[in-house]
Amino acid sequence: MLFLSIQDLEAAINYWRGRSPASGEELHLCLEAAALAKPYALMIIQGAQRVPLDMLDVAAKSAIEKYQKLPK
Repeated sequence: MLFLSIQDLEAAINYWRGRSPASGEELHLCLEAAALAKPYALMIIQGAQRVPLDMLDVAAKSAIEKYQKLPK
């Protein structure tokens, strides 16, 4: 089973926020950052340092996969 660390999740959220900053009066996050924000928040509440990739929903998996394919 593959895992995603909280640090990697935070880096992906920051990447997507930098690429597409929050917008509107409500400061809506872009789709990718919003999809990753829920598992990130749950990890913080639970004190978890990693999450199994298969526990992410489709939108979060897609956002993290796109991020991981970027040249580093």
